[in-house]
Amino acid sequence: MKRLHRLVLISYFGPMVLTFFIVLFILIMQFLWKYIDDLVGKGLDIVTLGELLFYFAVSFVPMALPLAILLAALMTFGDMGENFELIALKSSGVSLPRIMLPLIILIILISVGAFFFSNNILPHSNLKSRSLLHDIQKQRPELNIQPGVFYNGIEGFSIKIAEKDPVTNLMRKIFIYDHRAKKGNISVTYADSGYMKITPDEANLIFNLYNGHSYFEMHQDKRNKKQWRGKTYPHRHDKFSEKTIIFDLTGFGLNRSNENLFKSHYSMLNLVGLEHYRDSFTVILDERKELFTRTMLTSNLFKYKNFGKLKRERENIKIDSTKEFRPMEILDELFKVKQENIITQAIAHAKGAKKNVTDAQRSIVWRTKTIKRYEIEWQRKFTLSFACFIFFFIGAPLGAIIRKGGLGTPVVVSVLFFVVYYVISLMGEKFAREMIITPFEGMWASSFILLPVGIFLTYKATTDSVIMNTETYTEIPKRIIRLIRKIIIFNSPGYRVNENPSTDK
Repeated sequence: MKRLHRLVLISYFGPMVLTFFIVLFILIMQFLWKYIDDLVGKGLDIVTLGELLFYFAVSFVPMALPLAILLAALMTFGDMGENFELIALKSSGVSLPRIMLPLIILIILISVGAFFFSNNILPHSNLKSRSLLHDIQKQRPELNIQPGVFYNGIEGFSIKIAEKDPVTNLMRKIFIYDHRAKKGNISVTYADSGYMKITPDEANLIFNLYNGHSYFEMHQDKRNKKQWRGKTYPHRHDKFSEKTIIFDLTGFGLNRSNENLFKSHYSMLNLVGLEHYRDSFTVILDERKELFTRTMLTSNLFKYKNFGKLKRERENIKIDSTKEFRPMEILDELFKVKQENIITQAIAHAKGAKKNVTDAQRSIVWRTKTIKRYEIEWQRKFTLSFACFIFFFIGAPLGAIIRKGGLGTPVVVSVLFFVVYYVISLMGEKFAREMIITPFEGMWASSFILLPVGIFLTYKATTDSVIMNTETYTEIPKRIIRLIRKIIIFNSPGYRVNENPSTDK
């Protein structure tokens, strides 16, 4: 049995490592495709880019590991089934669970390691990757000038463009406001079109402008002001067909920000940190609810405290506590001016109470959703380990049933199951964030749905089921067609004539 276990482990370990790095490479390529605009042209050195890719590769492990386990299990047992190794082992008295035993122990160890990875290493890699990406996005902000939006990334200037051709980089309707004098919009440059480029030494940003105007509001001399009636507005107006403006980019290099600014984010905390922030926000939420209740009772619902004084002003007002309270009867007994004042105050108090309720509702909902985020991340630490376990018990028996190795059928089946798992996980997490369901239900929904699938496939593979054989599903229609043909032939007149020839005579 030791040789058998060694054979199974070697057969599984190679495909798992290979598929893991393949999936990880695909996820890294997807990341580069998504953030290519933020990385290209920033003057990043190989060390910084390698550090960024390494940290993001580590953060992609929770997505790559379950898929690698599923694909490797399908490939391993598919190859063994295709090469009749499983049949030979079963014929010699070795059952499928016994064949899977060393891999089950391996998957348990991987699941335990995945939990410690998710709790200790993943928060650190998320912190490093997100903070580094944030610093890179802030570097060279001149490349973030977008059409229709004022850009203030270059100190002392505000730039706006109407259009930008992504192919030729031609910009149209360019406005450049010079605020270095800190006196408002006293210097404005407008151009119909222009180009933007960076010098080879990456120290300056050059704007080549065409067909425009420059306006500069000059300082008014107070000594000459008395010679004119009213105010004067001296200015300078320059018209140009071509103009070059150079911006200094000194100080726009990669500056690493303090990582403590990101440490409170839920994806960058371990279980202890998540529990700490969740409890802290829960205490703040309870205090906010108590404050809201006290404010409503003391300042909104019982705003008017001088009802006794009002009663003394009109002695003919008598209120019987045993009768129904009718405010209109009380108002009818007052003077018209007093009625208007009371109604105006009541409307103002109602509007104030409504505003307090709306503000409190927003604050309470925001804090509640924040607490849910921490609870969702707390549950995620365990779902990764359980997903590895479930995917193995889907892939191994499914490979034994399909009996197809290689990267063809296993890849299709693996991607199909992983997409189902991923979609259900996203839906559950979204519902949990919107507080439709609890975080436990949302984060464990995909696992609870696929767990019966794994149990069913394991049972079918153990009992040598042929559920993946096409003949199993084509044989039933064939039988139905044969039965229908027999019924038609039996009920046909010719069949009855041939069956009873004597009656015709």
